[in-house]
Amino acid sequence: MKAIVVPAPKQNYSLQEVKDPKPNSDEVVIRVVRAGLCYRDLLQLQGYYPRMKYPVVLGHEVVGEIEEVGDNVSGFKIGDRVISLLYAPDGSCEYCKVGEEAYCKRRLGYSEELDGFFAERAKVKVTSIVKVPQSVSDDAAVIVPCVTGMIYRGIRRAGGINKNEYALVTGASGGVGIHAIQVAKALGARTIGVTTSEDKAKVIRKYADHVIVGSKFSDEARKIGDISLVIDTVGTPTIEESLRSLRMGGKLVQIGNVDPSQIYSLRLGYLILKDILLVGHASATKYDAEQTLKLTEGGNISAVVAGHVNLDNIDEGYRMIKDRNKIGKVLLKP
Repeated sequence: MKAIVVPAPKQNYSLQEVKDPKPNSDEVVIRVVRAGLCYRDLLQLQGYYPRMKYPVVLGHEVVGEIEEVGDNVSGFKIGDRVISLLYAPDGSCEYCKVGEEAYCKRRLGYSEELDGFFAERAKVKVTSIVKVPQSVSDDAAVIVPCVTGMIYRGIRRAGGINKNEYALVTGASGGVGIHAIQVAKALGARTIGVTTSEDKAKVIRKYADHVIVGSKFSDEARKIGDISLVIDTVGTPTIEESLRSLRMGGKLVQIGNVDPSQIYSLRLGYLILKDILLVGHASATKYDAEQTLKLTEGGNISAVVAGHVNLDNIDEGYRMIKDRNKIGKVLLKP
């Protein structure tokens, strides 16, 4: 089959012919229906993910249809449509038993220790898969583990959001940001999207209650209302304004890190005296995926797709990711 393979550290990917996967007893093989391109892929290619084994198939977001089932797999059958978490937990440790498998010490990451999903087929551990409701589209399903479900968990970890409280999202036109607005609104928040482009603001206004254009947004945000939650999908370029936007007792869920080489100097006094909760966040659990699929099934969240590519023109997909004018998520249809 065809797959996008990274051969060695800090080397670019290439399209290769590889062996078809065969499931072990605790695995299934899926036909990849959609996979998601992510800014994380670019960071992996730059060497920021030291746990990657090589060669490795790239891609950590997937929805697919089960084609083969391992001997010890129960609860899933051929033909089921499933998504996978970004990692495979062992399913038996103290964290897995209480539904916190994101903290499993023996978890293995797809596109890191395990082959990922930029392929025609993929082998997936049964501990990481979740069934997709029939009414949820492939485009909406594939973004759950790394985008909508991840945002859902981030808000949950920060203590949630009360109805009509204000939530602000930076990088609001991006593949994460445009969906973070929808998740926050689905949970009852009034939403504010921040962008640096007036052209993109026109689209963001379809989803957010308010839109702010500009890199200095905290003053205008505070004029709109008391900001209880900021979801920062950018990182060092926006974190200062994100902190300034928050009311006393507000919460910052930090997701973005567009340039890991940059260092931000955090003034602890500001954090302490303003009573701010800072949550670093990266992934979802099965519970979060299931709850987000329910929100999506109910029509509260829809996929915003910048474009589709296939294995043969994946370069175009990464060009789109780097394009500051794009809005939404870039998806792969093998």
